[in-house]
Amino acid sequence: MGSIVLFAFKFFGADFLTICLAFAATFGIVVYNWKRRRMVYLIGKIPGLPSVPLIGNTIEINVDHDGIKWQTRRKILTPTFHFRILEDFLGVFIEQSEILIKKLEAELTRESFNIFPYVTRCTLDIICETAMGRKVNAQSDSESAYVKAVYKMGTIVQKRQAKIWLQPEWAFRWSKLYSEHNCCLKVLHDFSNKVIQDKREDLARCSSESDIGYEENLGVKKRLAFLDLLLQAKENGAPLPDEDIREEVDTFMFEGHDTTSAAICWILFLLGCHPDIQDKVVEEMDAIFQKTDRRPTPNDLAEMKYLECCIKEALRLYPSVPIFARKINTDVDIGKYTIPKGTTAMIVAYQLHRDPSEFPDPEVFKPERFAMRDSSRHPYSYIPFSAGPRNCIGQKFAILEEKVVVSTVLRKYRVKAVDRRENLVLLGELVLRPKNGLYIAISPRD
Repeated sequence: MGSIVLFAFKFFGADFLTICLAFAATFGIVVYNWKRRRMVYLIGKIPGLPSVPLIGNTIEINVDHDGIKWQTRRKILTPTFHFRILEDFLGVFIEQSEILIKKLEAELTRESFNIFPYVTRCTLDIICETAMGRKVNAQSDSESAYVKAVYKMGTIVQKRQAKIWLQPEWAFRWSKLYSEHNCCLKVLHDFSNKVIQDKREDLARCSSESDIGYEENLGVKKRLAFLDLLLQAKENGAPLPDEDIREEVDTFMFEGHDTTSAAICWILFLLGCHPDIQDKVVEEMDAIFQKTDRRPTPNDLAEMKYLECCIKEALRLYPSVPIFARKINTDVDIGKYTIPKGTTAMIVAYQLHRDPSEFPDPEVFKPERFAMRDSSRHPYSYIPFSAGPRNCIGQKFAILEEKVVVSTVLRKYRVKAVDRRENLVLLGELVLRPKNGLYIAISPRD
């Protein structure tokens, strides 16, 4: 057998060996699951894109199984997403969106360009400043060690997901990716630890200098980052340890920039595919801003009803997280079958959002679907941010950010899609994105 594999490797190259290894790993998984073939059959009946083993919402899976840690953290973190606090971040959204439209000026003379890198750098700047209170200037300095480590780590995670044989930790440690992973992780953790240390020192200094609050001591109307709020939070009467705080900050970082950047790109692309709908959004902007260039207020954003419908419809067609996992905590009957308690179920939002009984003409981009609440629609038929108690804690943050960025771009530029939807090759990795990017063209808006 060894000589056959060696011959295949020499004759066909490394790709053939990779295919053989993948087949062997897959065969092993099938044999392992044979005794649980009824469960495998049930999972196979769930409609949607084919899934790779162990892919899902890793943040939800990698917690203690009774959910105590999740429940405690959720209780601590929920107040940090209060709308009043989110409004404090509006200035960050606006500042970084204005940098984005400046950077896009370089593309005015080109027939087309990939919008993804521009928006991703913008959302990275936003999440760094709102999560940690620290500017990384990704839009101005994309070659900084931290910015490069963020992108590299995302690539490593995606590569590991795509290779079944790298899922076990012991196998991953033998791969080339492992050393790259550790290098990136050190850069990211060192940065987060330094910010946490600096913030703790600021907090201690302010507490010792006077009795007034941390926010007031740092300056009038000082904008607090999530990190500031976590440093003041308590768990069982004690401050959170630095390692726990870093976990939460890093989660904000990785969950909060890639998902939002993908959503913004899809929104701009779809509006570029449908100029008539784009015109309606611009009409709404004109009515709100009276064709002035003033910055948006919270009230302005609340008035962007049609834009919000467009955002929701874009997330229906292209949910940022197309598939996620949930552990079943009680037996669930589906027809004549039962999914037993303890099973990990894969929920395919991408396919669920295309159910014609809930969304007629499901492939059509129709923002009016969300103009009024449809009482006949199942409450769990639309889950771009998941649903239930473990829904996305940052969904209001995301919608607010998307409104600011998209409206800022559309007030400055007319967007035209160059790619066609039917020609896009989608990658269902951590985040749903097209394999070759999204190409659009922009022109100055009169």
